[in-house]
Amino acid sequence: MASSAKRRAVGLGQNPEENENSSDENPEDDDDSVDGDSETSDEEINEEVVVDFEAHAISSNDYNGVKKLLQQLFLKAHVNTSEMTDIIIQQNHVGSVIKQAEVPEDSDDDDPDEVFGFITVLNLTERKGVQCVEEVKELIVDQCEKNAPHAVAEQLELIFSDISKPVGLLLSERFINVPPQIALPLHKQLQEEVAEAQRTNKPSGKCHYCLMISKTCKPATKNIPARGGAPKDEYMFINAEEEFFYEQATLKFHYSVQEETDHCLSGRWSFDDVPMKPFRTVMLIPTDKMPAIMDKLKEYLTV
Repeated sequence: MASSAKRRAVGLGQNPEENENSSDENPEDDDDSVDGDSETSDEEINEEVVVDFEAHAISSNDYNGVKKLLQQLFLKAHVNTSEMTDIIIQQNHVGSVIKQAEVPEDSDDDDPDEVFGFITVLNLTERKGVQCVEEVKELIVDQCEKNAPHAVAEQLELIFSDISKPVGLLLSERFINVPPQIALPLHKQLQEEVAEAQRTNKPSGKCHYCLMISKTCKPATKNIPARGGAPKDEYMFINAEEEFFYEQATLKFHYSVQEETDHCLSGRWSFDDVPMKPFRTVMLIPTDKMPAIMDKLKEYLTV
């Protein structure tokens, strides 16, 4: 953030790293854990742990945590996540990292400053020619050509080439167990920081569009159309609030990352014993739609 001010959100969940390193691809591990915990009561298994999270300005100490979350987003795509992490840290007048507010002294965590998530925006237009930026645009255009109608791919290329309407890459990544309640203050803070950056003529201050790449999944039993993707409601957003961004997107498509996932990066791709296939959902949202999205997000999170 622009100052040392903090935003706090309270969430319920286990240590997110426990789920991040778990996968249904290794059922034997699940069986062993069940046998080892047979004496544990149902009450203990279902216990909810209250964790306070705080948002902090991004610093060089957050390099490994931010890069790790970027790698979970891009998986094996040819994107220089090291360079992207450096840029995110350099332009820390926009964006925040999520950390646990208070780590107990008897905690088993090795790193009390562990990054549980982050949010920021990178202006792809003003950083034209930067390696990681060009790689992101190439990835998106290539996947659009493969998975969306030809007219959509043409529209996307025109938008990327129009320097009068800058495109910002909106990155909002977190561990799977960090609750969506934290999203609203983070997004609102980011919007304020972007507005201030525009007023003071700092990087990432002026964007006509926001480009998002969301982690999504869908039941593995359903067939996928060759082009254009399937209806929205067949996809589950890993970050639940991002469905509201999808609703306001003027350009959208999905692409599979099934062949790129592995035990360390894929997470737990099953819900209620239904096997799921991992996707990425690309959305292009006009920035003037952000107030409506924030209103929807506020309504959703306060129900």
